[in-house]
Amino acid sequence: MSNRGSGILLHISSLPSKYGIGTLGRKAYDFVDLLADMGQKYWQVLPIGPTLYGDSPYQSPSAYAGNPYFIDLEFLEEEGIISYNDYAHIPFGEDPARVDYGALYHYRAPIFEKISDNFCGYEDETYKKFYVDSSYWLDDYALFMALKESAGGREWGSFDTDIKKRNCDALSRASERLKSSISKHKILQFLFFKQWNSLKHYANSKGIKIIGDIPIYVAYDSSDVWSHPWLFELDKEHFPVRVAGCPPDSFSSLGQRWGNPVYNWKEQHSELFSWWRKRILNS
Repeated sequence: MSNRGSGILLHISSLPSKYGIGTLGRKAYDFVDLLADMGQKYWQVLPIGPTLYGDSPYQSPSAYAGNPYFIDLEFLEEEGIISYNDYAHIPFGEDPARVDYGALYHYRAPIFEKISDNFCGYEDETYKKFYVDSSYWLDDYALFMALKESAGGREWGSFDTDIKKRNCDALSRASERLKSSISKHKILQFLFFKQWNSLKHYANSKGIKIIGDIPIYVAYDSSDVWSHPWLFELDKEHFPVRVAGCPPDSFSSLGQRWGNPVYNWKEQHSELFSWWRKRILNS
């Protein structure tokens, strides 16, 4: 009983912000201080991955990546990566109490380009370590996002066959053609995890533990499924054979069809569940 504790669930996106969505900035640290002052022990967050069509954190393009929208722009200004005028006067939404994902998608894109152009940490040992430690997912994720951008955001199932089925020559050519975009997505992940880890360490120093949320299933339109198709029940054209959902209940009389591909547990077992083990260790 002495180990019992209470906490509060608050997604990063719901923190107060002048820039369209909650971030890993000062308001996040203020919330940690508030939890500590109230004698709380836990901060529960929802999934913190990137969002695509539908804006759901449970349908992310990566089981490993962080949401670039959560990168605090004021902290980047303090580091000299961007200037105040790069972001201060952009309309991120008309209602400060609601997240306008359409506005974020439209107006954050040029800011992300600016961040990538101004980033000078390629030779920094911290960046190098992040890249080495994360390369098992970061390379596929960055290429996947660059491919989606070049395809106007289309689902990867509609990519050209040689890209969809990961022909080595085709991927090599795409990597060269999309070099700048790939680099941008790697930089954004580095900056996200730099801010995330700093916040997490601060919370722990205040006696607050952060409880995460790992969705059991991953989105079909993700770098995870695209780069590991044999680990999911897909047909010869790499489309799902079956998808996840749930039977009728008190929330839905007809049940729910989530659309996530079902795992190929036989293949997962043959690889000693290495994909799952990495995912859990990364969380």
